[in-house]
Amino acid sequence: MTNSPVPPAGPQRVLALAQLSNSIGDGAYYTTSALYFTQVVGLAPARVGLGLTVGWAVGSLVGVPLGQLADRRGPRGTAVLLALATGLAVASFTVVRGFWPFVLAACVYAAAQSGLAAARQALLAGLVAAGERTRLLAHLQSTLNAGLAVGAGFGGLALHAGTRTAYLTVFALDAVSFLLCASLLLRLPSMTPVASRPRHGGLGVLRDRPYAVVAVLNTVLLLRLPLLSLVLPLWITRRTEAPAWLVSALFVLNTAAVMLFQVRAARGVTGLATATRAVRRAGWVMLAACVVFALSAGASLWLAVGILVVGAVLQVVAEMGQSAGSWQLSFDLAPEGRVGEYQGLFGTGVTIARTLGPLLLTALLVEWGTPGWLLLGGAMLAASYAMGPAARWAAGRRAREDRLRQPALVP
Repeated sequence: MTNSPVPPAGPQRVLALAQLSNSIGDGAYYTTSALYFTQVVGLAPARVGLGLTVGWAVGSLVGVPLGQLADRRGPRGTAVLLALATGLAVASFTVVRGFWPFVLAACVYAAAQSGLAAARQALLAGLVAAGERTRLLAHLQSTLNAGLAVGAGFGGLALHAGTRTAYLTVFALDAVSFLLCASLLLRLPSMTPVASRPRHGGLGVLRDRPYAVVAVLNTVLLLRLPLLSLVLPLWITRRTEAPAWLVSALFVLNTAAVMLFQVRAARGVTGLATATRAVRRAGWVMLAACVVFALSAGASLWLAVGILVVGAVLQVVAEMGQSAGSWQLSFDLAPEGRVGEYQGLFGTGVTIARTLGPLLLTALLVEWGTPGWLLLGGAMLAASYAMGPAARWAAGRRAREDRLRQPALVP
């Protein structure tokens, strides 16, 4: 692959188009959903937050079972069904009028999204050679950011209009985007399921302690996810002299950087050794970003702006390196035929980081200030260094299991 954000023709490009279609809808949904649920549906903000938290908690629990379903029944069909379920869940939001129906719809939405992510990873693993997966995921991440940016533009138009019709149009757009995603996934080749039932039933992946440790360490590194969307806006407006419009500028900077450079950042990640080095480097860069962000407190207006921009650049560099390394590890350490199940576990890191991260980081950074930033940076650096031994432990276990599965030679 080249450094172009466009993947080559064939299944890889179809996967990218499917990613683009639902990310446009998601960008519009993420921009408008909070105001829709509070201003149009009439739910209290605290109840919206509680309902979404419950939904994503359910999503984190069903990721592994739905990943197993993709392994056993075929990832393409499972991904198509879950894309349709996500679209229907989004459509159901348009008729929700109370708290409990909202919670139910949120649970279906989050469960379908979590399962869809695992099924698509299993589909990717079956269609793309092992050496090409990380670079394709880099293409898909660039596509995701492009789609979110376009969708956010549509969402902005709806926010400007501020009418019920405008909000409902956004939700309809998101629902249709998942229908389009499903139709694109149907164009991919069908894959014969190869997974066998885990020796320990539904707890198979959870009994793989080395892989579980890698997934937990990755969850720590994913605490960067709420920084841009929640913590930095609060930090900028409460702790610095920088103008509020800088929040939007930093978001655009992050999105554009990932669109343009994620493929290049993943180019050198080709195996376990290069993946752990990428994660380790990202840990140092993330520590530097945290130190720089802390320095913005108390600085004059334009000095604070400059410091925050430098911090945002360091953060996105760390994000791209950590993403590339974790993608490689998540695939290389999963046994053949059970990629969906293992990706279901690995993907819960995103859900946990987005669910618990806002509460943890708001208290740690906005309330504690500089000590909180240093603690976060130190924790991420420690997790990045622990990833190497954990990955070698997991690789050793996988090699031993592969040897045991090989038939003995008859003399």
